[in-house]
Amino acid sequence: MKQQKLITSISIFDSANELENSVNILLRAAHAQLVNSYSPYSRYRVAASVLMENGEIVTGTNQENMAYPSGLCAERVAVFAAGSRFPRMKMKALAIVATHADHDSNTPSASCGACRQSMLEYEMNQGENIQIIMQGKTGPVWIAESVGSLLPLFFNESGLKKE
Repeated sequence: MKQQKLITSISIFDSANELENSVNILLRAAHAQLVNSYSPYSRYRVAASVLMENGEIVTGTNQENMAYPSGLCAERVAVFAAGSRFPRMKMKALAIVATHADHDSNTPSASCGACRQSMLEYEMNQGENIQIIMQGKTGPVWIAESVGSLLPLFFNESGLKKE
């Protein structure tokens, strides 16, 4: 039996100052959207921005609901909006920022499993990686070169096909 290892690599930068300009622009676009988060229950504000291959940036914020499962995470709001607005265009990168309304959180926040699976489908359909950039209010920045690296044991269409 051949043993294989799953490798998930994330680059960690001390601050956004160390990153190229296009990444900083995407992070700033997400940070600017934090005020639009509808999070009256958790008070945890999350915003995301998607860089499309034509240079357009599409944003989204978390949208809570008092019936908790009815809300939607910022990542899915952003990628669904990007997919709707630019249905055949590739997504190059996605920045995710998060903080708490009552205190600044400088720890990057990783996407939930539902968001990872949703983002991964776009990555698989376009046949190219989507870079994932994560940051808290300020502080370190985590960068994954693909959604797949965040979800190495993903569900794909092969599970839906009859053998």
